[in-house]
Amino acid sequence: MKFGPAPLDDALGAIVAHGLRIEGLSLKKGDVVSADHVARLRAAGVAQIVVARLEAGDVGEDEAAAALAQAIAGEGVRVQDAFTGRANLFARHAGVLVVDVAALDRVNEIDETLTAATLPPWRAVVEGEMVGTVKVIPFSAPRAALEAAIAAARAAPVRVAAFRPQRVGVVSTLLPGLKPSVIDKTLRVMEERLAPMGSRVVDHVRVDHEADALTQAIAAMAPACDMVVVFGASAITDRRDVIPAALIQAGGEIVHLGMPVDPGNLLLIGRLAGKPVLGAPGCARSPRENGFDWVLQRLCAGLDVTARDVKRMGAGGLLMEIVDRGQPRDGAEPHP
Repeated sequence: MKFGPAPLDDALGAIVAHGLRIEGLSLKKGDVVSADHVARLRAAGVAQIVVARLEAGDVGEDEAAAALAQAIAGEGVRVQDAFTGRANLFARHAGVLVVDVAALDRVNEIDETLTAATLPPWRAVVEGEMVGTVKVIPFSAPRAALEAAIAAARAAPVRVAAFRPQRVGVVSTLLPGLKPSVIDKTLRVMEERLAPMGSRVVDHVRVDHEADALTQAIAAMAPACDMVVVFGASAITDRRDVIPAALIQAGGEIVHLGMPVDPGNLLLIGRLAGKPVLGAPGCARSPRENGFDWVLQRLCAGLDVTARDVKRMGAGGLLMEIVDRGQPRDGAEPHP
C-alpha cells in the first residue's frame, strides 16, 4: 500500500487517510476521493491531501476484516458487516464464550495489520452481546498475511456454547443456629442464578448435616435431576468432611475439592452416575459473582469441568469482595 501526501490530481480515486473539512465539504477517513472532491478542494486552495492507495497483493480493509472474522467465528457467533476495517462478532444465543486462546494468539501473531480481540474466555453472555471484534489497522492487509491468518483460524476459535435447561436438585444441610430464613434466601438466590440460563430448581430437601442423612438425600434426588447442589450448614474443609464423604457413600466420585478463585475457594465438584454434584461454597449464598458461578455456568452450557480446568482459573480469580461475608479479606483470614 502506498501512503502519504499527494497532489490533488494524483489523489483521484485514492483513499482519504485523514479527515478534512472545508466550507461545503467534509471528507472522512476512508472516503474515496472523487472528481467533485478534487474540484472543491482546489477551489478552496488545497494543494495536496494525505491518501492511501492499494497495490497488487493488498486486500481492502473491509474485505479483509470480514474474511478474517468469518474464519474466527464458530458455532453460536454471527459476524456483522464490516465497516471502516472492523467486523464485530455477536452471540447468537445466551451461553458461555469459549475461546481457543492459542489459536487466537496465532492469528494475532501473523501480521500487525490484522488484529482480533474477544471478551474474556468462559464469560457468560446473552443473545446479541458483542463477544469479539476484528480490526484491520491500516486501509488494507497483505493478501498473503490475510490467508495465513485465516489458515490459523481454521478451527473457528471463538464460539458460544448455548445454555441447556438443567433440572437442578438442591440439598440444604442443617445445624443448630442456622436460621431457616438463611436457607430460604439461599434457595431464592439459586433460582435467580439459574433463570438466565433457562434452568430451574426441581427439588429441594433439608437434612441434618450428617453423612448418612446426606448420602440418602443425594442418592434419592440424583435420578430425577441433571445436577445436584449441596449447600452445607458448615463449609467443606477436607475430602473426608461430611459432604464429600456423603457423595462417596452414595457411589459418586470427587472430581476436585477447592479452587483458586476467591470468593469460592471451598467448592467441591463431584459426579454421581455421570451427573455433576456440587458442594457449594458459603459465598454461593450471596448473589454476588463467585467461583461457584464460573463452574455452574459451564455445566449449564454442557461443558465439562475437570480438575485441570479448575486449576487454570487462578488468573483473574481474585474477584470483588462480598460485603456480607463474615470476615473480609482485609484482616483475619476469610471464610470462603
